Amino acid sequence: MLKAFTQHPETVGETYFEHLVSASGYAATMAAGAVACLLHGIFPFAFQASGSRRIRELHHRMVTHRTAGKTRGEPGLTGWCPEI
Repeated sequence: MLKAFTQHPETVGETYFEHLVSASGYAATMAAGAVACLLHGIFPFAFQASGSRRIRELHHRMVTHRTAGKTRGEPGLTGWCPEI
């Protein structure tokens, strides 16, 4: 049972709690981007680049983290988001 909580974080070179913090950061960034996109839909003059900027930021963070983990000799992203 405990393996279910640690198996995926280990594949990205993180402990359970490191993964929790990292995923929470991604979630907060996505939530802020979602609010900006919704407000942009209502007010087209506002937040014109916020959604795409958040996507670029998230992509950069994920790719940088993935590369950093591999250079430290830690496991790569095997099994990362297999449900997609």
